[in-house]
Amino acid sequence: MPAPRPYARLRAGLAVGRAVAATTVSRLIRRPAAPGSLTPVELPRVFAYPYVAATEIAADPDRIFAVLADPARMGDWLVPHAGWPARPPAELTPGARMTQRVKLMGVPSDVRWTVTGIAPPRTVWLDGTGPMGITVGFYLSVAPAAGGALVRCDGGVEGGTADGPLGAMLARNLAEAMQKSLEKLATAVSAQAPPAERPAAPAATAPAAAARPARTRGAPIRHERTGRDIDPWTPVIVGVGQVSDRSTEPRGADPVSLAVRALRLAAQDAGAGAELLAGADSVGYVASVSWQYPDGAALIAEAVDARPAGTVQTSLLGGDGSLRLLNDAAAAIAAGEVSVALLGGAEAAATAAAAERAGRDLAWPAQPEGTAPARTIGADTVPNNDAETAAGLVAPIHLYALIESAIRGRLGLSPDRHRARITKLWSRFADVAASNPYAWLPGRRSAAELAALDGVNRPIAAPYPKLLTAHLQVNQASGIIVCSAEAARRAGIAQDRWVFAHAGAHATEQWYVTERADLACSPAVAACGRAVLDHTGMSIDDIRHIDLYACFPSAVQIAAAELGLPVDDPARPLTVTGGLTFAGGPGNNYASHAVANLVPLLRADPDGYGLATAVGWYLTKHAIGVFSARPPARGYRDIAADLRLPRPAARKVSTIRTGTAVVEAYTVPYGRDGEPEAGIVTALTPDGARVVRRTRDRALIDRLLAEDPLGWRIEVTGDGFTVADTTPAPLPPAGEPPVLVEWQGPVTVIRLNRPAVRNAVDLATARALERAVDAFEADPDARVAVLTGGDTVFCAGMDLKAAARGEYPVTEGRGLLGLTARPPRKPLIAAVEGAAVAGGCELALAADLIVAGENAAFGLPEVQRGLVAAAGGVLRFARSLPRATALELALTGEPMPARRLHELGLVNRVTAPGEALATALELAHHIAANAPLAVLLSKRIVDEHGDWSTAEAFDRLSGIAGEVIASADAAEGVRAYAEKRAPVWTGR
Repeated sequence: MPAPRPYARLRAGLAVGRAVAATTVSRLIRRPAAPGSLTPVELPRVFAYPYVAATEIAADPDRIFAVLADPARMGDWLVPHAGWPARPPAELTPGARMTQRVKLMGVPSDVRWTVTGIAPPRTVWLDGTGPMGITVGFYLSVAPAAGGALVRCDGGVEGGTADGPLGAMLARNLAEAMQKSLEKLATAVSAQAPPAERPAAPAATAPAAAARPARTRGAPIRHERTGRDIDPWTPVIVGVGQVSDRSTEPRGADPVSLAVRALRLAAQDAGAGAELLAGADSVGYVASVSWQYPDGAALIAEAVDARPAGTVQTSLLGGDGSLRLLNDAAAAIAAGEVSVALLGGAEAAATAAAAERAGRDLAWPAQPEGTAPARTIGADTVPNNDAETAAGLVAPIHLYALIESAIRGRLGLSPDRHRARITKLWSRFADVAASNPYAWLPGRRSAAELAALDGVNRPIAAPYPKLLTAHLQVNQASGIIVCSAEAARRAGIAQDRWVFAHAGAHATEQWYVTERADLACSPAVAACGRAVLDHTGMSIDDIRHIDLYACFPSAVQIAAAELGLPVDDPARPLTVTGGLTFAGGPGNNYASHAVANLVPLLRADPDGYGLATAVGWYLTKHAIGVFSARPPARGYRDIAADLRLPRPAARKVSTIRTGTAVVEAYTVPYGRDGEPEAGIVTALTPDGARVVRRTRDRALIDRLLAEDPLGWRIEVTGDGFTVADTTPAPLPPAGEPPVLVEWQGPVTVIRLNRPAVRNAVDLATARALERAVDAFEADPDARVAVLTGGDTVFCAGMDLKAAARGEYPVTEGRGLLGLTARPPRKPLIAAVEGAAVAGGCELALAADLIVAGENAAFGLPEVQRGLVAAAGGVLRFARSLPRATALELALTGEPMPARRLHELGLVNRVTAPGEALATALELAHHIAANAPLAVLLSKRIVDEHGDWSTAEAFDRLSGIAGEVIASADAAEGVRAYAEKRAPVWTGR
């Protein structure tokens, strides 16, 4: 293992680290006898941020270690374990390597482990590299003790983003997770014992409470200033509060306590007092990073004496979360599900960092095991792909800096002119922050000051110095109170305090940055902007007050370009808050502060409109909201904008590819000493694929900094690159997407689009297909989907050449081929022309209905290759066909024509060649014309009835049918029939 870097904490002395470790142990160790003190163990390395967990287990030490050191058993006891991306070794031996998916602070991440040692009799050492450049140690030991064995885990984290305050937070999170793991290990060990020795299974947990049903709507409310009548369930923001606390005294200063302070200020702002807080029927919390609560909203509710029907929390990481939480609350109010919602968010990273430096235990609130909010908004997955991790593109600063260079390339600017552009932009943000009483780093700063490098403004990652990056060590909180108009009226809140939520939207970009077609644009931001502007009937020119999420200049520039906003209009600045550098970057919660600043501006400009955006991860997750003191023209809607977003082709990214490529983007990360650490480039190959490479060649790094490498032709080698030609070359295009999606009203058409390989499915195609099916399933306006291929071939199955390279088309959500393990709940029709063989046949069989041309044939040739159809083909044949026919298809591997399968009932309709899609669309629109809920429940009966016994069949049938009898659609169907008109379905 390489020697650890001279981290700041180590420079301060290892005594602090030992004190923190001892504090962690004293808090976490649970032993049946008197705890005493743990004997120090000799570890192969010392981490900047250590952790320790230990427990006693009443079992034989060898039996415990057999479970502990078995990779196949890790899922039985290791709480952070989330799966194996690749097959793990059969046993842990020195030098063995494995990649494990674990949850670090709640986010699935891949950690690459190396077994660095096994010491007799029962000790194993693992060292790993995780996301964002983090190094993890995992040292497990079992020692005999009275009545059994003492099991302990000593470890630590450091490196990458763990070198700051995140390191202490991550170590604390791992300590807690490992303590739970070791306690769970006792159960896993007992599972190997004879039945008489095994403990009784725990009682099943009670199901979550059902969601509150929508309430009836009362009479309209007159909006006095405009004279308009508004729906009583119109969502209005009635109060906002902010806290910016520079004290680092931990007591009473945890994030939830700060959020409660902000909410009390919000209640004062509304003019309603504590009664409004206590009367809330929904409480939401923006998850904090500096201290994690299983259900922060529940703690807020307890502090303000509220008794909400449910609590809501955002996913752990993502600056989009705060705006998504507000949009979600507004949608719940508009639906009549919530009357008063309290939304709080905070970070206390400055206090946490100060406590870490001083070796003090924060002793902030904890909650019992199993505590969880009623709902969690948003989700996270592994943040980086293999290519990004290998190149060190593992922290926001690196990826946003890389994107910045791609923006410069698109604008055609030299490095000096672009530096002037972004420092002027950030100087305007500093001007706004200077007038913000809650700003963490207030003060005006000229573009020249922001460009000048010194001890405060040291280089971080070219072209960004420190003052062009988010400032995260802050103690800041916000509180927002959202009510229905009726609840606001009932609470006596003056209408001049009301600010209406008009529309919200959210969308997700291609998840991994290096797989995006174009690093300098964001189709997801554009989709969000279109969604809210179309819903409100406005153009971007109608918006006077703007706050674009401003973690780095690249985020602002891309959002402005996609929304059609100039970056240098003095009459309409792009922030009302000041950005995450100067106003402060409170973890996930910046956008809540932006809304809190928009509200008083809109009250003072009652006919003006405001817009805020929010960003999560690396320009990955987006949210947007439009607000005004003027009542909305249409009912509020929170729109999933990416459900009908035509996506460009994802770039294929390789960690091993070599050859000629064109540089599209680059950055140079720096160490704390101001010296460049490496050069990182992304380059495009002639076929449009992307390679990512890192170099430590100082001469080459100096060239990247001194010249303009965009457009250079380089020779990519296995571990770096060399410059071949500095004449700027055009960037190769990304090519066609492997899956095309179009929308015909309620019908979604999904088309496989790889004609050169007979629509064979590789990993990129499987992911694109899964994404398309997920979007169809989630789209409230989509009722039926049609899956089709080309005019002469439907699909030839798995792309075997890609599989030979290790690219198996398996997705986490829908399994093999991106569909077959979990088809959609809504109806899916396969429109088949030509061959549907192997996996292509299994895709067709995963559909609910099949329409096929006369030229179509279906077959499973896997047995001819020594395989078995693994995506459900044989199983679905067996369920749908006579046994003899199913066996003929499964055992011969020979295809069968569509006409024969139509006679046997597998294919619904056979058409003339070339007419399958048109007929499938006709069938789809016929289904879509019916009541959506009735269609779904009817399909459910057909799908599930085979598992029902004769005795229970009609009870199950009555239960499902009962779900629709009292629905709004059932009442509408009766009315429409009586009134001799077409029904208008709502799906409710």
